[in-house]
Amino acid sequence: MSISKSLSGFRTRVCVLIAMLALMLGTGYSRSASQIANNRGNVLANSKDLGPEDSSKQITINVWLKQHSKDGFDILVTQMYQKGSPSYHHWITLDEYKVKHAPTAEEAARVGAFLASHDLRILSIEKNNHFVTAMGRVCDIQNAFNVQIKRFEMNGTVHMMNMSEPTISGPVGALVAGVQGLNDLNYVSNAKVAMNPDTGAPYKGVPLAEGVNPNGLFFTGNCFRNPRTVTFKTDGHDPSATYMGNRFGSNIVDPVPNLSPCGYDPAEMQSAYGMTGLYDKGLNGAGQTIVIVDAFGSNTILDDANEFSSLNGLPPLTSSNFQIFTPTGPVKCETDCLNGNWNLETTLDVEWAHSIAPGANIALVLARDNSFTNLDLANLFAIESQLGPVLSNSFGIPEIALVVFLPSELVVQNTISELAAALGISQNISTGDFGDFLAFDQANFGINDVSVQASSPFVTAIGGTSLFLNENETIKFQTGWGFNFTRIANPTPNPPTIPPLGFGFQGGSGGGTSIVFAKPAFQKDFPGDFRQVPDISMDADPNTGAEIIITPDSVPGHPMFVEVIGGTSLSCPMFSALWAITNEAAGGPLGQAAPFVYSLKAPAITDVTAVSSPFNVSGEIFDPPSPPTIETPDALAAPLENTKKYVSALFQSPTSTRWDVFTFGTDSSLTIGPGWDNVTGVGTPNGSAFVGQLVEHLP
Repeated sequence: MSISKSLSGFRTRVCVLIAMLALMLGTGYSRSASQIANNRGNVLANSKDLGPEDSSKQITINVWLKQHSKDGFDILVTQMYQKGSPSYHHWITLDEYKVKHAPTAEEAARVGAFLASHDLRILSIEKNNHFVTAMGRVCDIQNAFNVQIKRFEMNGTVHMMNMSEPTISGPVGALVAGVQGLNDLNYVSNAKVAMNPDTGAPYKGVPLAEGVNPNGLFFTGNCFRNPRTVTFKTDGHDPSATYMGNRFGSNIVDPVPNLSPCGYDPAEMQSAYGMTGLYDKGLNGAGQTIVIVDAFGSNTILDDANEFSSLNGLPPLTSSNFQIFTPTGPVKCETDCLNGNWNLETTLDVEWAHSIAPGANIALVLARDNSFTNLDLANLFAIESQLGPVLSNSFGIPEIALVVFLPSELVVQNTISELAAALGISQNISTGDFGDFLAFDQANFGINDVSVQASSPFVTAIGGTSLFLNENETIKFQTGWGFNFTRIANPTPNPPTIPPLGFGFQGGSGGGTSIVFAKPAFQKDFPGDFRQVPDISMDADPNTGAEIIITPDSVPGHPMFVEVIGGTSLSCPMFSALWAITNEAAGGPLGQAAPFVYSLKAPAITDVTAVSSPFNVSGEIFDPPSPPTIETPDALAAPLENTKKYVSALFQSPTSTRWDVFTFGTDSSLTIGPGWDNVTGVGTPNGSAFVGQLVEHLP
């Protein structure tokens, strides 16, 4: 069946699926059914149809069952976070959940019998009957669920894709919430390495030499410097150009501990976020467990993290405070892991959760791969095992991708997150590194979007800022993470780039309005009807990122390197660590953090507003006989979209000596403003005041 002939059928099926999803989630959509159907058609029409999947191929699926009394459970969880309710902070137990709301063993058996009747082999039934796992041939799975599974080449990668949502005929269909495993879409890590503007690729790390810098400082913490004027000439003559403005990063000849461009160590970040006052009071996460869920992991995580800890004066990770769990089977970091940055993700999550809450235990739960199935199961394992009251997830996917291709996955994800909130667990999820997603829209969805699961009303969505420090490690200023750059001079001897070459938006904090999930009670005063993200933010800009120690190829015994990493994969584990300390101070689990953060005021929350500078970079180009050309700050910072205020600075590459203009605070169409905004949420936490104000106002 060709894509063009099947588009009308897609539209009909997607319209039906949208109505079904609205019923399952108890909410409406902010986008019409016809628009969603058109998105699906556009994506597939721009992909190469490779025909049906091999009918004899064996695949594994999970068939998820519906909860009981879903409306009542939704009300109960909402009341758990409403002051004055008899259910306020009375977390449900797993036994209570299983009796009242979980699917029954009899229902799971009925689903299993249905699968077996279609020649599928039952592998297992989840301990609380949430899903049945089965394996079988593609042809039998297509027959059981009334779907066609095909193969498409999308952006050079071949994907397996179900052409419609699965359906089940007969009474068993009423028991099923969704089916996983019919396609191979997956989550993306939100770890973002500082980019080398010369190549568009990440900077190479600096080899870790024995004893080179025992205090843990490698890169400069003085990222933003006084203005200067630079003149570029061609062979000592015109054409030439002169630029004046702020300066970013250290001089390219500066050695350790002031390597260019910029990167913070734990002591600097602890000071910036007001953590030292908590440590002085004995609050460092002791007795708490931060649960981190990642895919693949890193083969060298313990050695890398302990080298990092040693350099930065942190406690070592041992079997008494660090455990690894692999609920979906054995894990190993090989090609897919390295290509997807999952070793970086794992290292960043562990080292920076440990940096902010050095007394807390860490439970690292590793999925076998980054598929929806395995990362969802890793989250479910962490929640049902109640490994700890704080759960950190630094991965996601555009919400529209699931709305268009796999609506039932949204139901699965939201079910898992709601269970966490009901058990008193704060699932903190990064909002992504792509702004409104349009600049990185390779699938051609064509809409401003948010990341899931960060858009669930039952999680706390963590966005990102760009953080600039004074020499005493206090905050000089911060703005929402959104980064543009423009080239103004080529390598030594640095002839000017005429005209300047704008590369535009390179990344920024994810945010915006869900097209799926209704506005939660803690956002009741917001306009509109749908969930908005983020809730709160911390540093995420890789240009003002954090140092990590990592073995890049994940081979034990190979050389370690110092790298600077950002992305909302940095802000998420840092906030998770702060929330663990908040639980410690409160004397028990506070549950989902999001309902709390909207009630806090300064100084507990630092409102991040749009900032500007009188020294934003401007220039003048001389290219006789043409008249001089003025390059305004706005022109050098473009595209600005909805941004009115930003900060720009001159930067010289330490690898090629090229010169660029770096612009901060330009997050695609998203904007920074007073109070809540769709880049930084309510702002950033001020550690000691944040914990103190929150605990003081507990009932």
